[in-house]
Amino acid sequence: MRLVKILDACCGSKMFWYERNEPHTTYMDIRKEILTCKDRGLEREIEIKPDIVADFRDMPFTDATFDLVIFDPPHLIKAGKESWLAKKYGTLELMSWKNDLYKGFYECLRVLKPNGVLFFKWNEEQISFKEVLKVIQKQPILGDKKSKTKWSIFIKN
Repeated sequence: MRLVKILDACCGSKMFWYERNEPHTTYMDIRKEILTCKDRGLEREIEIKPDIVADFRDMPFTDATFDLVIFDPPHLIKAGKESWLAKKYGTLELMSWKNDLYKGFYECLRVLKPNGVLFFKWNEEQISFKEVLKVIQKQPILGDKKSKTKWSIFIKN
């Protein structure tokens, strides 16, 4: 029996995982730290604890390593550097976000096995999903078309 290999390329604090140490999954993020910040009058803490510290634009994996890749990159280009949102989710640079997302998306495809699944999450708060699709030049096979947070599936051909 072959084990499924999963990569979470921007795991952050693993917020949407039910099992934050899922055994099939390699958790990767550019950051490894514990952050604190005031949010709505409360002192909040977030722990970013990936298995591997690496940049989603240049992943340290060989081609065709994973069956499933989860790509939930930062989606904010306007956030105060010390804001809770910036600390929690990370940010993209205003001048380079298109190039960064393009590189990250194609790195995800590179490390994905043939016929593997790329699970892509995007929040439209500051950049529309339509604009992101123009940047990555791919159309998902399915996903959420109605909410502000888009969950989409791509298959590597």
